[in-house]
Amino acid sequence: MRDERRGSCPVCGTPVPRPGRGRPPVYCSRSCQARAYRRRKRPLPSPDPPGPPDAAPAPGPVGTRARRRLGIAEAVWRIAARQGLEAASMRAVAAEAGVSLRVVQYHFDSKHALLVDALRLLHEENERLARERIRYDLADPRGLLRALLEEFLPLDDQRAFALRVFAAYYARSLTDPELAAVFLSAEQPLERLVADIIAAGGAPGAPAPGLDHRHEADMLVAGATGLGVDVLHGRRSLAEVRAVLDYHVDRIFRAGTASRPGGG
Repeated sequence: MRDERRGSCPVCGTPVPRPGRGRPPVYCSRSCQARAYRRRKRPLPSPDPPGPPDAAPAPGPVGTRARRRLGIAEAVWRIAARQGLEAASMRAVAAEAGVSLRVVQYHFDSKHALLVDALRLLHEENERLARERIRYDLADPRGLLRALLEEFLPLDDQRAFALRVFAAYYARSLTDPELAAVFLSAEQPLERLVADIIAAGGAPGAPAPGLDHRHEADMLVAGATGLGVDVLHGRRSLAEVRAVLDYHVDRIFRAGTASRPGGG
């Protein structure tokens, strides 16, 4: 008996015209036929929900969906780091992530939504890694500040990669107001954190009277970011950049020590 359910390509979903006579074709093109053959010859890279290979995945556990979104965001990061954000089309991201275009469209409504969410996820991932690396101890504000500023430098592959991605986003934000609103947060949490650390004082010293914590924080964050880019370009070495950061951090805390009674 003829299978009436057949009529669309099982690979891409394109309607397959039925001939007047003879056996109806299964695939819309030789390309889709080859893709189906390759999929039968090798296992899928990761277990997906049951269904046609290119169909949007069925809703699953929150953890599964979050991992899939992160995997797609990571594909955006890799493209941005290699070629810039202009190269991160939906199709290019799908190919980089190893999923179909429909899967990307299922998780992100548009390219702009994809770029914005990928940036937010990058912020979250960098913050998570930084918290693991930094020992938060306000009893040593100088050491804490120094460790925080080093997070802006390409000290390893992960931080160098993140800095390249942020540079790509910054360039795009200059002509994309909506992306700029996400990239350049008005809350400035990093600057606030640095200002709070400077204001905390402690055993190694305290800022000098009249020192503006916010202005110092703005200069340190902007300077560390720019110095990190210089290292990526090869304009400065890590040793030179660390010497610059040490100079400014010591200036703040030594000034405070000298201002206290008995300070040297």
